[in-house]
Order: sequence, then C-alpha cells, then structure tokens
Amino acid sequence: DFHQLGFNLRSNIFQGGPLETQSLMKDSYSPDIIQKAIRDPENWHGRTIDELGKWHRKNALNINLQKALEDKYG
Repeated sequence: DFHQLGFNLRSNIFQGGPLETQSLMKDSYSPDIIQKAIRDPENWHGRTIDELGKWHRKNALNINLQKALEDKYG
C-alpha cells in the first residue's frame, strides 16, 4: 500500500485543488445582492468593535482574577 501510494504521488495523480474556486453564494445570487452583503467592519454581527474590545478587556480581567484566586486559595 505504501509503495502504491508513493508511486501515485510521484506520478502526480493527486494534482491538488482547482486553480479557480467556485462560490455557492456567487452561483446562487445575482451580483447586486453580493454587493449589498458586504459587511461593515465597524459592525460585527450586530456589535461594534468598541463593544467587542470592552468585552475582551473584561474577559481578560476575569481570567486574571480567577487565576489569582486559585493561586491564593487553591
């Protein structure tokens, strides 16, 4: 099996993926719908970047607090 796999790899039977990719969204919708679907970088899934930054900052403080409590009380 290993010899056969090596032979197939050397013979370039496994040529890799296609050079041009196809998108199901581009095939399914017209170009005007795709242009409208471009996401705003300031609004990520209904949340602004500032809200995400505040959440990450609070999450980091919470993780540090949990580590400090585990070190102090075990």
